[in-house]
Amino acid sequence: MSPTSAKSGRPAYDPRRLREIFDARAAAFDDVSFLTREIAERMRERLDYIKVTPTRVLDAACGTGADLPGLRERFAEASVIGIDISPAMLARANLAESADAQADAGWRRFLPATLSKAFGARGPQLAQADFSALPFAGEAFELLWSNLALHWHSRPDLVFPEWQRVLKVSGLLMFSTFGPDTLRELSRAYRAAEGSLGIAPRPHTIDFVDMHDLGDMLVESGFEIPVMDQEVLTITYRSPESLIKDVRGWGAYPFERATEEAPIDAEALRGAVYKALEALRRDDGTIPLTFEVIYGHAWKAVPRMTAEGHSIVRLEDIGRGPKKNR
Repeated sequence: MSPTSAKSGRPAYDPRRLREIFDARAAAFDDVSFLTREIAERMRERLDYIKVTPTRVLDAACGTGADLPGLRERFAEASVIGIDISPAMLARANLAESADAQADAGWRRFLPATLSKAFGARGPQLAQADFSALPFAGEAFELLWSNLALHWHSRPDLVFPEWQRVLKVSGLLMFSTFGPDTLRELSRAYRAAEGSLGIAPRPHTIDFVDMHDLGDMLVESGFEIPVMDQEVLTITYRSPESLIKDVRGWGAYPFERATEEAPIDAEALRGAVYKALEALRRDDGTIPLTFEVIYGHAWKAVPRMTAEGHSIVRLEDIGRGPKKNR
């Protein structure tokens, strides 16, 4: 039996398994990344209301690098670094970046050297790394960006402190992730299918974390002024097969493997799931699939204690006195 997270009851985070999942899906991932691209655009719209001028930006779990050009465009003078656990994903990102760099060099060669330098780094740097164990010194970045990746870790309460560590004081964390209502139709279809076949229920999708719990984790991890919001998006499909194909393309089946303790008649289960999904067809003939998207941003708080255990008092706090209960 797989070890589980004591905090959430979810299967423990396995970086090797996660790397396998995304290495296997890297070649075709761009074909199903429409949702990731849409959420990135909505994150950028939220960023319009936040004043931040970073010199170093980290895209944690950058995948095939789809968000990197937008970050470079917005923060033209910043160094943009992308990390991902999957070398195959990074290889795709590197191919895209090489094409961008060639196009970039085309117009830069007409600029004076001083003006060309003002446009910032020619491209993002890429590195293979686990976003929960970053290979960077503390306070290395002013902005950490992560789009639809956090749900892959079973313990976000352990990821946030690591992200806080690499941010400078007052640095901005901006992320998106999926909430508990995500893939609810698929989860119900599997439960119905397992029931019809007399199979003991088992997880087939990630156990997503609630927005309010994530907000509490941010504060506990040393962030301040967290802003959390969520929206529910529905994607519709013409067939159960196309729905399952997209979900598999996203890599959302980290636990669907037969074991000696839990053998699966894959063909029978697949047929029963398709039948359960067919029962969800709406009047327009489509099958819905729900995504609860959680958006969050917060700033790294000013530390209250030194490494030696001494209290830090901010100048703006001097003379205010203790707060009174009202």
